[in-house]
Amino acid sequence: MNWVNESIFYHIYPLGFCGAPQQNGQDAPVNRIGKLSGWIPHLRELGVNALYIGPVFESSEHGYDTRDYYNIDRRLGSNEDFKRLCRELHENGIRVVLDGVFNHVGREFWAFQDVQKNGSASPYCGWFHNLNFGGGSPLGDPFWYEGWQGHYNLVKLNLRNPDVVSHLLGAVGMWIDEFGIDGLRLDAADCVDMDFFHQLRNYCKGRNPDFWLMGEIIHGDYNRWANPGALDSVTNYECRKGLYSSHNDKNYFEIAYSLNRQSGGNGGIYRSLCLYNFVDNHDVNRLASTLSNHSHLCNVYTLLYTMPGVPSLYYGSEWGVQGVRQNHSDAPLRPCLDLGSIPSPNLALLNHLKTLGKIRHALPALQYGGYDQLTVKNEQLAFLRATPEQQVYVALNLSEHPEYIEFRGRTSALVDLFTGTRFETNDGNFKLELPAYGARIFVEPHVYEQYVQQADLPAAAVSQPEPARPEPRTLKIGRYRHFKGNEYEVIGCARHSETLEELVVYRALYGEQELWVRPLEMFLGDVERDGKPIPRFTWIG
Repeated sequence: MNWVNESIFYHIYPLGFCGAPQQNGQDAPVNRIGKLSGWIPHLRELGVNALYIGPVFESSEHGYDTRDYYNIDRRLGSNEDFKRLCRELHENGIRVVLDGVFNHVGREFWAFQDVQKNGSASPYCGWFHNLNFGGGSPLGDPFWYEGWQGHYNLVKLNLRNPDVVSHLLGAVGMWIDEFGIDGLRLDAADCVDMDFFHQLRNYCKGRNPDFWLMGEIIHGDYNRWANPGALDSVTNYECRKGLYSSHNDKNYFEIAYSLNRQSGGNGGIYRSLCLYNFVDNHDVNRLASTLSNHSHLCNVYTLLYTMPGVPSLYYGSEWGVQGVRQNHSDAPLRPCLDLGSIPSPNLALLNHLKTLGKIRHALPALQYGGYDQLTVKNEQLAFLRATPEQQVYVALNLSEHPEYIEFRGRTSALVDLFTGTRFETNDGNFKLELPAYGARIFVEPHVYEQYVQQADLPAAAVSQPEPARPEPRTLKIGRYRHFKGNEYEVIGCARHSETLEELVVYRALYGEQELWVRPLEMFLGDVERDGKPIPRFTWIG
C-alpha cells in the first residue's frame, strides 16, 4: 500500500486537543474540531501527510464509550463541521484515519439503553456479549453482561450478531461517503472477533482497495492480525519500548535486536508488513517524560523516521511536551494545545523533525527498503536501508562524547544528509566520527545532490570532500628507542573495542619487561626537544 509507506502520520486525541468538556451533556454542537484547520500549515512544515484522529463519534466521556456511531460528538461539532475539515485536509494532501471503536460501546449507547428499559423483551439483547438475566451487573442492572477488561462502563459488543455487524459496517460506509476517510485504526484489536475483521476488510476494500486498516496490538505475534485476510498493519509496541529504553540504559543492543527480529535480512518475521511506529500516544507517558536525558530526543526520532515501517508523531511531542499518567487518569497525556502558546517548546527538536520529514519523503529506501544491521555496540548503532536503486546508511551515537563507528559499505563515497560532509573509502570500510548524542544519515553523492534539489536546500551545501579515514601511518614491528633512551619491542597494533582507536602494543626491554599500549598517532608522533621536533620513538631494527 504505497500511500502508507510514503506517509508521516500525526496523531491527535481530539477531545483533549480541542479542550472539550470532560462530560458530554445535551448541549448544541460546538465546532471545536475546526481548530485543526489552523494547524494544517504546521503539519505541512513537518512533512505530515496522514492524520490519525482519535475517537470523534458521539460518546459520554472519553470517546471510547460510544453513544452513536453515525454522529460526531457534539463537543467537537456537527457532521457538517467534520466533513468540512476532512475536505480541507484532503485538499492539503493529508489523508484521514479515524479511530474505529468496535469492541465495545458506552452504557448510553442507544441499544443498551433499550435493554435497560425493556429487559428481556428488548430486541437488542443479542447485541451484547454474554448478556443474560441470571444475575445483576456490578453497576446495578438486573442483568449481567461482559465489560471490556472488567470495565463495566464499556459494554462489549457481540460481533457474531449479523445485525451488529450490519450496523457497524453501515456506519463505516457513511464515514467513507460523508467524510472521505482513508483508513481506520481499530481500538483494542486483540479483543475483537477475527471473523469481524475479515468482514470489515472485505467491506472496506470493496469500497476502496487502498483503504487502510491498522489494529491496536500491544502483545503477541503481529502476523496473527496483520495478514492478507484481516488487517494491513498493527501498532508496533515492541519497538516503542526499545526506542526509549535503549537510550535510557545506553544499550543499543535492545532496539537492534527488535529491528533485526522484525525486519532483518531474509529472516525478519514482519519484513512484509509496514508497521505503525511511534514513541508515545494517548495511552502512554510522553517521550520527553520517559527519557532520562533529553539530549537523546533527536536520536530517538532519527531512529523512528529511518527504521522499517511508518512513523507517527503524537501531537505536541514535536516540541518535547511532557506528560505522565497520574492517579489512573490519562488527562495529562491528552492536553489542550494551541499554536503559539506551547509550554517551553524545544525548537531544536522541532527543526530536527522538519529535516527528518524532508529526508524521509525524499528517499524511497526509507519507505520501502530492507533492513540490514551493520554495527551494534552499547552506545553506537549502524544499519542499512536499501532498495535495488538506493542505499541509505544510518549511524547513531548515544554517548555524551563524539565516537567513531566502523561499518562496511557498498560504495566508495557517502555524504551525510545533515551536514553535507563527504566521506570516502578505498577498501569499502568506513570509519566515521559521530557527534555526541547525534546521528548521521548517509547516501551516495548523486542521491545527495538530488536531495538538495528536492528539499530546496542551498546549492552550496553540496558535499565538500572530507576523508572519513585517513590513510594509516605504517608501523614496523621490531625494536624502538624512546627519545629518553629506553628500548622497547613493538608486538603489534590493536583497536579499542569502543572507540576503534588504533593502539600500539609494546614491551619494555628493561626491568620487568612490562607490556604497554599507546595510541598509534602518539607513538608515531613527535616531541619537542631544544625547540626542535624529534620522533617520540625511533625504529632501530
